[in-house]
Amino acid sequence: MKKVVLLALAVVASASFCTIDAKKKKKEVVQEAPVVPVELKNSSDSVSYTAGMAMTNGLLPFLKQQHGIDSAGVAIFIKAFEEYIGAGDNMEAKAKAAGIEIANQVKTRMLPGLSSEFADTPDSIVTSLFYRGFVDALKQDTTHFQQFDAEAFFHARQEADKKAKDEKLYGPNRDAGIKFLKENAQKDSVITTPSGLQYKVLVKGEGPVPQRTDKVLVNYEGRLVDGTVFDASAKHGDKPAEFRPDQVIKGWTEALTMMPVGSKWQLFIPQELAYGERNMGNIKPYSALIFDVELVGIDGMKTEEPAKAESEKPAKKTTAKKAAKKK
Repeated sequence: MKKVVLLALAVVASASFCTIDAKKKKKEVVQEAPVVPVELKNSSDSVSYTAGMAMTNGLLPFLKQQHGIDSAGVAIFIKAFEEYIGAGDNMEAKAKAAGIEIANQVKTRMLPGLSSEFADTPDSIVTSLFYRGFVDALKQDTTHFQQFDAEAFFHARQEADKKAKDEKLYGPNRDAGIKFLKENAQKDSVITTPSGLQYKVLVKGEGPVPQRTDKVLVNYEGRLVDGTVFDASAKHGDKPAEFRPDQVIKGWTEALTMMPVGSKWQLFIPQELAYGERNMGNIKPYSALIFDVELVGIDGMKTEEPAKAESEKPAKKTTAKKAAKKK
């Protein structure tokens, strides 16, 4: 009998909890904000409403592709959007939204970029310590570093690590250029200027020499020291390239302001007069370059007309008058 009573009480209690859970679930459903029907009373209402709709064009794919938000997450996004809009000038809402926005930028852009930069260097970025340093700086926590000292330390290591990485990747490239130019300078036909530029005159021109700000017309072909062609004016059309000598690499500037129009030179340019440590795609950092350069002309340059033969010159009027008087 006692067991039957306990069992009955257990059933009642279970039923009570189920009822309470049901009521809670029911309350949660009831508490959801009802959808307010939209009334478009005039043209401005329609323009405003359709403007809002138009602004979402491509947003759903963007949320999925850039933020990994699926269809279930869209409802959460909408709720956050509406809460922020409804908060007006509330500072807490603004601060929260700004925190989320900055955190997303740091997480998806800044941190991956830094991690990639320090890859294959003596140092690496530890994610948890990066975030801690970020937050401690905002809290003005100077336990380990003052802000100025932190920046100085970071930039010093950043520069040192970049040099170490570049040396590992491109040191052999620089050494190959140095070796090539050293051997090339021993050739009789090669002239070396004080800057280190080397050139060989293939065709001697007789025209004027451009100034740094003149627009010149040039045919060229560029090669690496291993003979690989990386660019040529012929690749960009059948007309010569046009530019000013002061708009190109230092080696070109120096050569063009020494070349008479009509000249064709072969240039051997050390990396410090070319692109140096910059990575230019086919031209890797610290690359010495070779160019065949033909200076076709200077834009706006006047060409002298050939002198006419004496027989082609018109008779002078004075001579005609004198002949008439004699008659």
